[in-house]
Amino acid sequence: MDKICYLGAFLGGLLSFLSPCVLPIVPSYVSFITGISFEDFKTGNKALIRKLTIISSLLFITGFSTVFILLGVFSSFIGRFLAIHYDVIRIVGGIIIIVFGLYVMGIFKIGFLSMDKRVHLKSKPRGYIGSFVVGLTFATGWTPCIGPILGTILLIASTSGSAFYGFKLLFVYSLGLAIPFFITSLAINTFLSHFSLVNKYMRPILILSGLFLIAFGILFLTNSVTFLVGLVPESLKFPSGKSLCQ
Repeated sequence: MDKICYLGAFLGGLLSFLSPCVLPIVPSYVSFITGISFEDFKTGNKALIRKLTIISSLLFITGFSTVFILLGVFSSFIGRFLAIHYDVIRIVGGIIIIVFGLYVMGIFKIGFLSMDKRVHLKSKPRGYIGSFVVGLTFATGWTPCIGPILGTILLIASTSGSAFYGFKLLFVYSLGLAIPFFITSLAINTFLSHFSLVNKYMRPILILSGLFLIAFGILFLTNSVTFLVGLVPESLKFPSGKSLCQ
């Protein structure tokens, strides 16, 4: 069962990266955290640019991963105190996830999710530590697009009652977001030349993301997540205080 939820968390991170308020600004973020202009990426010292890009990107990734993982640990800790209401949480949570999916697909708008919560930094804090700080602000402020998917992963983590499980689940989610970001940062010139093609398929990507959330929401709502991997012992089901994914 773990494998299904870890795979879902990784795909959630990947879909978060592909969301319309993350993917289009990746080049700007790479330029911001490295302090290298788009022109310099094309004509500057390749070895120095590669070194700055690798170190800055890894620190940026560490920054946003730290926030996401802490959220996972905290949500799992809270889940311990909600164990006696698991059935209610499962039903309400499933409905919320489905609503998130419909929102991502553009079926309707949700006011507070449509508001821009980004933290705008006029200048990057100095040195490599600045890349880490920017990563922290990215994670804490970029709620409109990654919120529904991240919220779903956190909801799943909260049902486990295990801080370590929340840590692992959000670590995998962070990997799903981090790997494509890191690859893109290393191939920024290629990304810029092909971005228009990627942007052309943004609508199908949003629909896919929404369907992913709706499908998981239905499974969550009906307590059928375990059906994906066959029969699961009763001791692992919701009333026992265990996660649907553990």
